[in-house]
Amino acid sequence: MANIPIPKSKNILNPADNFTAFLELVQVLRKECPWDMKQTNDSIGPLMIEETYEVQDAIRNKDWQELSKELGDILLHVVMHSVIAAEDENKFDINNVINRIHTKLVSRHPHVFGDKEVSNDKQVLDNWEKLKRKEGKKKTLDGIPKELPALLRAERVQTKASRVGFDWENSEGAWEKITEELSELREAISNGSKDNIQEEIGDVLFSIVNVTRKSGVMAEEALSKTTDKFSRRFVYIEAELDKKGLRTENVSLNELDKLWDEAKSTGL
Repeated sequence: MANIPIPKSKNILNPADNFTAFLELVQVLRKECPWDMKQTNDSIGPLMIEETYEVQDAIRNKDWQELSKELGDILLHVVMHSVIAAEDENKFDINNVINRIHTKLVSRHPHVFGDKEVSNDKQVLDNWEKLKRKEGKKKTLDGIPKELPALLRAERVQTKASRVGFDWENSEGAWEKITEELSELREAISNGSKDNIQEEIGDVLFSIVNVTRKSGVMAEEALSKTTDKFSRRFVYIEAELDKKGLRTENVSLNELDKLWDEAKSTGL
């Protein structure tokens, strides 16, 4: 049985000791647990993405205990990735990870750790982008992962472009672009070209993201909340039909609409 320090109360160890104990625990698991021994950076990569979404769920639900738990899962993945990399020809270890982010944060905050003066958060972001260029980021859009959810990626691309001056002066231009793209989408649907329809739908969505961004709203979050709302109301419809021994496919659309309105009236 592996002998590692395990806290018996919340305050028995300080943060540094806690982290050391946790690192040792993961190292032991890599040596003694058949499942953990088999894992690679590739195999656990998708799991880390899943954990990130669980963090976001906890934040949206304002479930702080759950958030604490999910952040622990993220920490596990950070440490596990680092331990695996250290074992694999010593590519890097957890010290490299910590040192790199520490150095980056210091260098990217000259207004805190240097003599740079700023008066607002926009200037901080502008300086951040300039410093990234000096560090080797040659293009404005470098560093935006293609694996991001599409709406979030669109917003990040637009935001990055706006920081170098490529943006609508106000939301009115973005609104006009939506109207233009909707017209092109209608034409594409009339012509029946699937590839063209897909392209125009993408243009419409991209334009909508522009409007939401200019309005200070995240498109990803807005759509997620609307999907939640639809789901709550649809669950209500099915529950009401279940009480009558009915199923949605056996009920008219008119009756479903009535139940939908009823769900809305309850505040769902």
